Amino acid sequence: MKNSTSIAIGGFDGMHIGHQELFRNLDENGTIVVIETGYANLTPEQHRQKFTDKRIIYLKLEDIRHLDGEGFIALLQMNFPKLNKIIVGYDFHFGKDRRYSFDDLREMFEGEVVVVDEVKHKNDSVHSHKIRAKLKLGDITGANKFLGHNYTIIGKQIRGQGIGAKELVATINIHAPAFLMPKEGVYVTLTRIDDEEHFHPSVSFVGHRVTTDGSFSIETHILDGKVLCEKNADIRFVNFIRENKKFESLEELNAAIKTDIAKASKELKFLQL
Repeated sequence: MKNSTSIAIGGFDGMHIGHQELFRNLDENGTIVVIETGYANLTPEQHRQKFTDKRIIYLKLEDIRHLDGEGFIALLQMNFPKLNKIIVGYDFHFGKDRRYSFDDLREMFEGEVVVVDEVKHKNDSVHSHKIRAKLKLGDITGANKFLGHNYTIIGKQIRGQGIGAKELVATINIHAPAFLMPKEGVYVTLTRIDDEEHFHPSVSFVGHRVTTDGSFSIETHILDGKVLCEKNADIRFVNFIRENKKFESLEELNAAIKTDIAKASKELKFLQL
């Protein structure tokens, strides 16, 4: 922090293509400053670091929301004594009651202030709230284009029902309460197990198991062989296959799962894994 000469400030939930445009203005000694609201659910907590090689520090909104404009600038200069450039988005506000804008920042800060214009994809402005809306609709393709990467959830391995490997297909079950869940259904995915470097082709289910016990689950079936998960799994969502559906029997469910696997296998066949 002490050697940082430039910083990009924002909430940066999602680390999407709009955020990446801010980061491109950082110099080699640049740092990303995340204002942590406690509501991030696309890239909660420290998960933002996976999408940048820049150093990230976190400031809790509750700790700074009382500051006026001058107090906020003073805090930045205390933490970054060599600071000479601040990068923000066009809609950036700061200080108590968000009363200050980038115009005020330019007046109060003696160094350079870079304001990045609105970033659009196919003439549609990119915002985290739009990504959340797309995920809830099952529009994984649209969400991923805004993100600039596959939407990813990370969770701890938990015990499943116990019927998958016996009567259906073997799955890895995870618990990921910090992340926004996409629309209930079945997805083409890529799954990384524990500390492996590569991702396995997979098909994943997110939702309530309406055919069996009705409980909510996140389950992923690995397509390239049996893989033992001991701690956690990362699931990258590639595409939506179908909505969650209640089947009249396990036989019907099993037939649907086989169709899901075939669709996922076909789509993932051409991806570089």
